[in-house]
Amino acid sequence: MAYVAVVDIGKTNAKLAVVDSDKEQEADVRTSPNNVVLSDPYPHFDVSNLWEFLLRSLKELSGLYNISSISITTHGASVVLLDAHGELATPVLDYEFDGPDELHDSYSEIRPEFTQTGSPRLPGGLNVGAQLYWLFERDKALATRVNAVLMYPQYWAYRFCGVKANEVTSLGCHTDLWCPGESDFSRLVDALNIRALMAPVRQAAARLGSILPEIAAATSLSPDTQVYCGIHDSNASLYAHINRLTLPFAVVSSGTWVVCMAPGSKAPDLDESRDTLLNVSALGQSVPSSRFMGGREYEYLIDRYSAEQTSQIHESIIDKNAFILPSVETSSGPFQNRRYEWTVDPVSLSPKERYSVISLYLALMTEVCLELCHAAGPTVLEGPFTQNKIYCAMLSAATDRELLGTDGSSTGTSIGAALLTSAGTSTSVYYKSLADKNLAGNGSNSRLRSYREKWRDKLETI
Repeated sequence: MAYVAVVDIGKTNAKLAVVDSDKEQEADVRTSPNNVVLSDPYPHFDVSNLWEFLLRSLKELSGLYNISSISITTHGASVVLLDAHGELATPVLDYEFDGPDELHDSYSEIRPEFTQTGSPRLPGGLNVGAQLYWLFERDKALATRVNAVLMYPQYWAYRFCGVKANEVTSLGCHTDLWCPGESDFSRLVDALNIRALMAPVRQAAARLGSILPEIAAATSLSPDTQVYCGIHDSNASLYAHINRLTLPFAVVSSGTWVVCMAPGSKAPDLDESRDTLLNVSALGQSVPSSRFMGGREYEYLIDRYSAEQTSQIHESIIDKNAFILPSVETSSGPFQNRRYEWTVDPVSLSPKERYSVISLYLALMTEVCLELCHAAGPTVLEGPFTQNKIYCAMLSAATDRELLGTDGSSTGTSIGAALLTSAGTSTSVYYKSLADKNLAGNGSNSRLRSYREKWRDKLETI
C-alpha cells in the first residue's frame, strides 16, 4: 500500500503525518513546536529547525511505510523571499509581529479595496502585502536580492523538489495580492514591483516533480517520490468535503484559528471590520469566510482559570447566567478591540464549571462567525474542537442545523492535503452527528438556545 507524507505546519505546532488517503486516516504522526525566533532582524519562523524535523521524521517513517508522495499544508499569512541561489533573502516574518503597523497609513494608500480582493485590513503582518511593504521599506537593498516570491506551502514544496510555484488558496488568504473575481494578481503586486518575481501559479493538486536526490539520500525515500504543490490549511479542511457534499454547507476548521467557510453562500456582502473575508478554494472558487483565534483563546482561558475538562455541561452555570463576553484576542475576530469579561466571578465556579463556560463561549463565537459569512446547510467541524462535546452541543443548538464530523482523523488539514495527490475523494468515509442532545439535562436544546439568547442580549449592552 502506498501512503502520502503530509507536511502540516500550523501556527503553534508542526507535524509530519503519514496518511492512508483511501481510508482518509492518519497512520502515523510526528510533531514539533513551531517556534518563533525572537531575535534580529525581527521575529521570524525557525525554518531551519522545521526542516531538520521534517527530514528526521521522514527518515524514521520511510522505514515503516511505503511513502509514494509528499503533500504540504501550512498556515496562511506567510510569504518567502528567495535570492538567486534559492536561499532566504530575508527571514520568514512571524505574522503576529506588529512591525508592519509602523507603516499602516502609507501602506493603506496603495492596498486595493476590500471589494476587489475580499481581503480585510488586518493588524501586524496578517496581510502579506503589508509584510512585503514593510520589509522592502526597512531594507532598501532587499529588493535587489529577491529573485522569487513564494507562498509558504510552496516554499516547502520547493525545498523538497526544487520547483518554484504559487497557488491560489494561499494567495487568496487575506494577502491583498489576489483578486478572486478576476483570478489574477491585484494591482498591489505592481505597486510593490514584484509581478515578475511571483512564481508561476499552479493548482494545489499539481504534481511539481520528484524529490531531489539529496532529499532521497537524507530520508531513504524512493527517488521517485512525487511532490505536490500544496494548500492553505483551512482550505485543506474544505477540500476534503467540497466534492462530497451538496451546496450550501459550512466547514469549521478548528486549530489556533477557528476558520468558518461557507461554500455556496448566496449572500456576498461581508463586513470587513469583523474579520470576514473571501477565501479561495482549491478549485479557484470564492468562499465567504470568517474567523477568530479560538484555539489561542481556549489555551489562554484553560490555563488562566485552571479549568478542568468535562464532557457534561453543568446545569448550574446556565442557572447562574455565567457567561464570558468577547473578546479574549482583541486584534482579530468579530469583536475586535473589546476586552473579554466574565459575568460572574470565575473563582466562584468549580474547575469543571469554568470549562463549561469556556466551551460555550467558544461555540457562541463560532456561531457568530458562521452568521457573518452567511452559512447555510449542515456544518462540518474539523480539528480538535470535535472532541469537545459541550462546544458541539451548543454549536448545534445555536445554529439549529446539523453538526457533522467524519469517521476518520479529527484533523481535516492533513487528510485534505493528502487527497490532493489522488485528485478525488474516497467513498469509505461517512459523516456522523457530533451533537449530544442530552448534555444539559431535560430540554437541553431549548435551555442552550435560551443561554445563547441571553449571551446575545448582553452583547448589545457592551
